[in-house]
Amino acid sequence: MTRVEKLRAALTRAFAPRHLAIVDESHLHAGHAGAATGRGHFRVEIVADAFAGLPPLARHRRVYAALGELMQTEVHALSIQARTPDEAPPTGA
Repeated sequence: MTRVEKLRAALTRAFAPRHLAIVDESHLHAGHAGAATGRGHFRVEIVADAFAGLPPLARHRRVYAALGELMQTEVHALSIQARTPDEAPPTGA
């Protein structure tokens, strides 16, 4: 299972997202000190009902919690865009 697949599985289990996009941006950070650990840099866009009523910091904490051990073994840096369905841009636009 690839790192992206591991992240996708953990986030899908935790949030049953309506939309989930995970981009491995590790190649953009080659030579960066954090890249030496072998862990990756990822961008996550997630739309889920679970974020309703939560401020951005609480949403990010929930994502980190859902990834759990993966934050120590697979992820060096994580960019998160967590929205509710009402906040998400319309699809197909």
